[in-house]
Amino acid sequence: MNSYAIDPQQLKANVERVLGDLLVSSVVRLDELTIVVDAANYLRVAEILRDDPACRFEQLIDLCGVDYSTYKDQPQVGLRFCVVCHLLSVSLNQRVRLKVYAPDDTFPVVQSVCGIWSAADWFEREAFDLFGIVFDGHNDLRRILTDYGFIGHPFRKDFPISGHVEMSYDAEQKRVVYRPVTIEPRENIPRIIREDNYGSLH
Repeated sequence: MNSYAIDPQQLKANVERVLGDLLVSSVVRLDELTIVVDAANYLRVAEILRDDPACRFEQLIDLCGVDYSTYKDQPQVGLRFCVVCHLLSVSLNQRVRLKVYAPDDTFPVVQSVCGIWSAADWFEREAFDLFGIVFDGHNDLRRILTDYGFIGHPFRKDFPISGHVEMSYDAEQKRVVYRPVTIEPRENIPRIIREDNYGSLH
C-alpha cells in the first residue's frame, strides 16, 4: 500500500458514512476497497463519490463488464452481469472499486456514467460490445472492437469458441461476405510425451 494513501479501513468508514443505505456491501481485501450498489442507485452513488469532500473520485480509470455465470467453475449464484468501475481520487490519493449488477440477466441494462466521468465513453462501448451490457443514456452505444456484422458478444461465457459467422472476400461479388461458420467444434487434447530419464544428467 502507498504510505501516502489513506488507510483502506478509514476509507471504508468514510465511504460507508457518506453513502449510508445506498450501499449493498463494502469489503476491504488486499488493501483495496470494493463497494457494491444497486442498479437503481448507481448514478446517485457515482455523483456522490465524485463530489463529496471525503471521496473526491475525480477520475474513472477503468470500467469493464463481468459475466458471473459459472464463476470459479461453480453454478451461477445471484445476478449474472456486473459492471465494475475503478475510481481514483488524485487530490486525496485514494482508490475504490465500484460494482453494480444489471437486474435482468436476459437484457442487462445499467445507467451510463459518461455524464459523470467522460472517460467512461469507450469503456462502456467495449462492455456493450463484448458482454452485451446496455448503458442507458450513452449517446453513441455501438460496437468498438468487433466488426459491424458480428453476431453476439464474445466475452459471454456461453459464446461459442468458433463464433456464429465467418467473414471472407468474395472475388465474384467483389465484396466482403458473411457466412455461417464452417469450422466443426472439436476438443484438442494435448499429447504428453515422457521420455525415460528426461532431465537426467546421466
